[in-house]
Amino acid sequence: MVIGEVTETGRLTVDWHGEQIVDVPPRSVAHDGPVYERPYARPAGQDALQADGPQGLARPTNGAELRDTLLRLLASPNLADKSYVTDQYDRYVQGNTVLAQPEDAGIVRVDEETGRGVAISTDCNGRFAQLDPYRGAQLALAESYRNISATGAIPLAVTDCLNFGSPEDPAVMWQFERAVTGLADACLQLGVPVTGGNVSFYNQTGETAILPTPVIGVLGVLDDVDRRTPMAWGPDGELIYLLGTTRDEFAGSEWAHVVHGHLGGLPPKLDLEVERQLSQILVAGSRDGMLTAAHDVSEGGLAITLAEMAMRANIGARLWVPDELDPFVFLFSESATRAVVVVPRSEELRFTEMCGARNFPATRIGVVDSELGPDAGEPSGTQVLQVGDSFTVTLDDLRAAHQGTFPALFA
Repeated sequence: MVIGEVTETGRLTVDWHGEQIVDVPPRSVAHDGPVYERPYARPAGQDALQADGPQGLARPTNGAELRDTLLRLLASPNLADKSYVTDQYDRYVQGNTVLAQPEDAGIVRVDEETGRGVAISTDCNGRFAQLDPYRGAQLALAESYRNISATGAIPLAVTDCLNFGSPEDPAVMWQFERAVTGLADACLQLGVPVTGGNVSFYNQTGETAILPTPVIGVLGVLDDVDRRTPMAWGPDGELIYLLGTTRDEFAGSEWAHVVHGHLGGLPPKLDLEVERQLSQILVAGSRDGMLTAAHDVSEGGLAITLAEMAMRANIGARLWVPDELDPFVFLFSESATRAVVVVPRSEELRFTEMCGARNFPATRIGVVDSELGPDAGEPSGTQVLQVGDSFTVTLDDLRAAHQGTFPALFA
């Protein structure tokens, strides 16, 4: 069937039943795209929201309270184990899925001869975007970018799903404009192009819109998926390092949300050049055999990262809190641009020299230890996390909190 012809007019025209319904320059359709202009204005309550920080919220003051906070966060719907849902479908089609939930990124083998594969991750914290849509979108990109790097893949491209309320509301349109601008600026700085995506408006009930939720997906590439870095640590004796700087940053955090129902303040600081450095360290450490495990630090803070790694491996660890940090801040801060890595003792010098050459903070915070249970007063064979002198928790208790939420909600 003939549906058209090439002309010399330089125009794209479409006729329908003898009536010309389209007459445009072709570039406006193929490259430029439509321009959507609506009035937008900073919400009237935005300044008050940002001024209402979490500094005055009651914090845990002893080991028992820190332990209870960890278990409570692990059981929260945002952080709880999702396998009740994901196990109900086949996520290992043809055996080419080599990493899947709950790893930092999914990895799929695309070439069985060479082992070449792609890594995919999506992330967003709508609370951060509510506090500051510009930085919130950048934090979503940074977390997804970091998740790709943690597996050893090189981040190369971005997609997005931008979810907002009604664009007829100038305050919502302001959130959208700020988020899109933040994402564009961050992609330019990191050198990762947006290859596609979509926008979803009118997500609200009556006059109440959802939190601005710019979900950012990042795609990365591995030359050989057999060299991927998993999140499960082990064997015994390997060293646990925290990469990055921990600050007292709890605005929009899971702790403030779950424990206090609070939302206010400014989201964590973000330096995209430092984020790029962390990515390079994670990729190089994986490629050169310096890392046996890695996991990003994000929602819930370091305590959640460590608990997830321990449960994934079913191996405990001895951990200690750096002298300069308050235990609560160390465990639950949601400062950006951080990851936990596990380094064999034989590679420690090479790894720390690589971090030192980049002037990147790398702090040894523990050691993998499967024999710790009896020393901590538990029966033989029991796996535990021991956090300095603050508290000890068994992996069985972590799992009970982590795995019980979704079955209880959906049973």
